[in-house]
Amino acid sequence: MKVCIHRGTQQIGGTCIEIEAEGRRLVLDLGLPLDAEDFDDMESLLPDVRGFKEPDDSLLGVLISHPHQDHYGLTRYIRPEVPVLIGEKAKRILAAASLFTPSGVVFNETITLIDREPLTLGPFTITPYLVDHSAYDAYALLVEAGGKRLFYSGDFRGHGRKRALFDWLLREPPPEIDVLLMEGTTLGREDDGPTMPAESELEEMFLARFRATEGMALVMASAQNIDRMVTIFRACKRSGRQLLIDLYAAEVLHATGNPNIPQSFWEGVRLFVPHYQRVHVKNEELFPTLVRHSSNRIFPERLAEEASKSVMLFRGGMRRDLERAGCLSGASLIYSLWEGYLAEDSARPWREWLERHGIPMTIIHTSGHASPADLRRFAAAIAPRMLVPIHSFHTDRFPELFDNVERKTDGEWWGV
Repeated sequence: MKVCIHRGTQQIGGTCIEIEAEGRRLVLDLGLPLDAEDFDDMESLLPDVRGFKEPDDSLLGVLISHPHQDHYGLTRYIRPEVPVLIGEKAKRILAAASLFTPSGVVFNETITLIDREPLTLGPFTITPYLVDHSAYDAYALLVEAGGKRLFYSGDFRGHGRKRALFDWLLREPPPEIDVLLMEGTTLGREDDGPTMPAESELEEMFLARFRATEGMALVMASAQNIDRMVTIFRACKRSGRQLLIDLYAAEVLHATGNPNIPQSFWEGVRLFVPHYQRVHVKNEELFPTLVRHSSNRIFPERLAEEASKSVMLFRGGMRRDLERAGCLSGASLIYSLWEGYLAEDSARPWREWLERHGIPMTIIHTSGHASPADLRRFAAAIAPRMLVPIHSFHTDRFPELFDNVERKTDGEWWGV
């Protein structure tokens, strides 16, 4: 087995790993780099892998560990005939997102990844391991070929609502691992400390903030962070407030197919469709989608009278809708995303809007990635003969924290 990390040995995002055995090849993840907005030609970022652009039967498929853009975002530029291996729910979420955002994608030919069910592709045996992460339906991947065993962590954590998956993996790790490719996103984030707040702790923070807010509580969070949607809904229910979601969020939640995930038709959940989404529905003829989620719809003229008992999943494009509805008296905003986004130019319009309306902002968030302490527990449980750092800006820190570390460089082929 030979491996080439095309992108990921020195950075977070844009992950792409090629594996070869017996003349056949697999690719693990094909992500969009985090700084991709600086490029006019996204397709030029596609790694030089035979079979991406031209037919090549030796490329057996691309495995997507989870539905975050920095792990799947360049798949739109490869030949549609290349099989994509992905979790069924992750596939549905990306298809739902594609109705509303350019970041969504619909795969033509897919093979479904199922937790701990091995599948064979050429000389490779692939076993997915469902993990705790801020992306829904996320997997670590065991790849076996030629008597060698490589384990790719993907992105994971041990403090989400699925932390039992992390504990399970520590108790029953795959044995005899030759190489562990392990993410280290949180290394170097000294302000995060050795542990991360759990989603259950965030629930208490949301609850306290909802109770302290006189008017409408606005929350900026990713609808694809399903754990966070559950956290917010639970805090709403405990505070006696209803959760207002837009059509995009409603469709993403529906795509999980999980009856335990909040849905647009649940008691305590209402659908609010802002003007820009109403225009989008008309232009793209998404009326069946709108009808599917309209049983608990709330219209702008009701927002003011129901503000004090509402929590709205807020997007910057809703600013004019809320101004016209006159529902901002006593409002507050909770920011529940990575803080680094706040420094980007795209945040300036809505942050200035908050200031104009005197709306205070509170940050309530936790990482989608394992703390340094949990990374050490994970590496110790897997006990690989070789640990190769990926998905980190601080891969130089790995030898200080882990055993058997061998750092690689992007584009380098090496043997397992």
